[in-house]
Amino acid sequence: MKAIFNKEIQSFFSNPVGYLLVISFLLLNGLILWVFKGSSNVFYSGFADINAFFSNSSWILAVLIPAMTMKSFADEYNNGTIEILKTLPVSHTHIVLAKFWAFMVVIFITLTPSLVFVYSTYQLGNPIGNIDLGSTLTSYFGLALLASTYIGIGLFSSIVMLNNVSAFILSTIINFTLYFGFTAIENVSEITSSGWGNFGITPHFEGMTRGVIDSTDLIYFISLTLAFLVWTKIKLDHV
Repeated sequence: MKAIFNKEIQSFFSNPVGYLLVISFLLLNGLILWVFKGSSNVFYSGFADINAFFSNSSWILAVLIPAMTMKSFADEYNNGTIEILKTLPVSHTHIVLAKFWAFMVVIFITLTPSLVFVYSTYQLGNPIGNIDLGSTLTSYFGLALLASTYIGIGLFSSIVMLNNVSAFILSTIINFTLYFGFTAIENVSEITSSGWGNFGITPHFEGMTRGVIDSTDLIYFISLTLAFLVWTKIKLDHV
C-alpha cells in the first residue's frame, strides 16, 4: 500500500501538469481575492474577510480535482500496468485507499500555501488580527472533507470511464450536480420545504464556513466519500 501511495505522489509531481494545477489553484484564488473587482475582493469589500477564499475554492476544486484524478485508474488500464497492480500482495481495497490518500496529501500540499491569504487578511484587520480564526479553521476542515468527496468521485469516474477526458467530464458533472443541482431544484420548487437542498453539498459545506461543525455535515461528506470509494473498489474487482 505504501508503494502505491508513494508512486501516485511521485507520478503527480514528476509531471509539469501537476505543478501547473497547484499553481493555477493558488493564482486564480489570489486574483479573485486581491485583483479582480467584485464582492470577493478583500480591498473592495471593505472587510478583512477570508470567507470568499473558501467559497471560491469549493467550486474551483470541483474542476481541479477531476483534472488531478482522471488518470488514476484510466492510465493503469491504458498502459497495461493494472495487471501488475492487481498481482501485488495487497487487496483491492488497499489499492483504492492508497490512491485516495495520495491525492489527499496532494490537496494538503495545494492548500498549505493558501495560509498566506489568511496571514495577509489577518494583517489587514482593523485592529490587526480582527478575523474569525475559529471559522477559518472549520472552513479548512470543511474544504478537506469536500476535497475527499471530490477525490472519491474522481477515482470512481476514472475506473468507470477508463479514458482521461471522459473521466474528467463525468466527475466534473457529478461534482457540479452535487454542488449546485439540488440547491437549484429546491430554489425553483414550488414547495420550498421540499428538502432537496439537503442532498447537495452547498448547505453542508457552508455550515462549516460559518464556524459550525454539525454531525449531520460530517456524516454527509464521510458517507458520500465512502460510497464512491466502495463503488470504485467493486468496479476494480470486475474490470
